[in-house]
Amino acid sequence: MNINQLKDAFDMAGQKVQDLEDKRAQFAIDLGNDASSHSVDDINKLNASLKNAKMAQELAKSAYEDARANLNAEPVNKKPLPVKDGKPDAQAMKNQFVKDFKNLVTSGTTGTGNAGLTIPEDIQLQIRTLTRSFTSLESLANVENVTTSHGSRVYEKLADITPLKDLDDESALIGDNDDPELTVVKYLIHRYAGITTVTNTLLKDTVDNIIQWLVNWAAKKDVVTRNAKILEVMGKAPKKPTISQFDNIKDLENNTLDPAIESTSSFITNQSGYNILSKVKDADGRYLMQPDVTSPDKYLIDGKPVIRIADKWLPDVSGSHPLYFGDLKQGITLFDRQQMQIDTTNVGAGSFEHDTTKLRFIDRFDVQLIDDGAFAAASFKTVANQAQGTAGTGK
Repeated sequence: MNINQLKDAFDMAGQKVQDLEDKRAQFAIDLGNDASSHSVDDINKLNASLKNAKMAQELAKSAYEDARANLNAEPVNKKPLPVKDGKPDAQAMKNQFVKDFKNLVTSGTTGTGNAGLTIPEDIQLQIRTLTRSFTSLESLANVENVTTSHGSRVYEKLADITPLKDLDDESALIGDNDDPELTVVKYLIHRYAGITTVTNTLLKDTVDNIIQWLVNWAAKKDVVTRNAKILEVMGKAPKKPTISQFDNIKDLENNTLDPAIESTSSFITNQSGYNILSKVKDADGRYLMQPDVTSPDKYLIDGKPVIRIADKWLPDVSGSHPLYFGDLKQGITLFDRQQMQIDTTNVGAGSFEHDTTKLRFIDRFDVQLIDDGAFAAASFKTVANQAQGTAGTGK
């Protein structure tokens, strides 16, 4: 049995442990919501499986590390990184990461026994910066960085506030106020992964070129994945009217959300929908969308920003263009574990036969609906202009 087979066994064992730990976390969430959702027998079986999986992982790790030792592999992380003013040198960190990356591809090990490479913070920052150049829905939602695989948050719901009670008797009992309504939102970090095939000539490139290639590749994957999950949550908006005329847009704006939300709200549509809205006119022949005087390349509807998303990021649904109105930062939270990881092989998954390298990118996050009253969803195919002669009449 060669070292690559042992590494695969170690990876599979680690994956099994992670899957079972995720399942245990989900059990905990389920039981918190419903104490009868899982039987005692199911819980015992899961705990036993997790215990056995961890033992198998330790066994695989020992076998893998022994095999590496027998190969007299030279550790690549023994020398400390250069330090300037108490901080590691950024270029040295990049050099070390690329060196580990190349070693992982060519020998199946980084010299530390790690299964895969966790992307360094400075490179993750480059990825995050680049994602902003794409049309990322993440920028519209609230993002919270977390360090655990699961947890919960308490949020205050929008609730009607009633006036204080009128006590017409000096000795009357003072009752309780209507306290804010609170809701518990639980998150469970998921792993999102994909595999990309590259030629082995990549390994002959310079450090900066390899880093830039990884950053570009990871950023695109990251945006597409997170957009898809945010869109899933956006689709849970409770009100989904069909827009067919000018005044329907007014109804969406004025009569779907709490006025407290409206001040921070915006319209969101895709490129095709934006094109249609840009041509809609009111009863006086003025365009519904007006340029922002502070930024002429941006447009407003009744003073509210209109955000245009490319069709490929925000696609039509059954031939209808989406139109959202509200504040997604109050309605949606993305819980970001910030543990991007790259695993590679030049032997498995057909790499050996084609002289290529397979890179598996893993991202960890969860997206949850926080307040379904913070935004509303609508759709439209065409929008008729406002009827002439109705301007200022409210009709």
